[in-house]
Amino acid sequence: MRLVLSTCPIDQAQRLARALLEERLVACVNVVPAVQSLYWWEGTITEDAEALLLMKTRAERVEALLARLKALHPYQVAEILTFAVAEGNASYLDWVARETRVG
Repeated sequence: MRLVLSTCPIDQAQRLARALLEERLVACVNVVPAVQSLYWWEGTITEDAEALLLMKTRAERVEALLARLKALHPYQVAEILTFAVAEGNASYLDWVARETRVG
């Protein structure tokens, strides 16, 4: 299983989450609606209110998920990070696998 995280404009979070769910690229998306991000952009420290998306998927779906998320994402350089899940509730991991099956 993989945990994928991305930040996005707050008003885009639901749209991104639903599109990825409808395409079965993820089994679940947690939307954390208000994170304050400070970062370097074009030589200046920038501050934005963003949403944080925590997405759960199978390792086999990561490549397709990353491609689709980059295509849908409004940012020129989208933060998209993946993390391998070493352990977890076996029932939950099985559910993620079932919900992200193709075909």
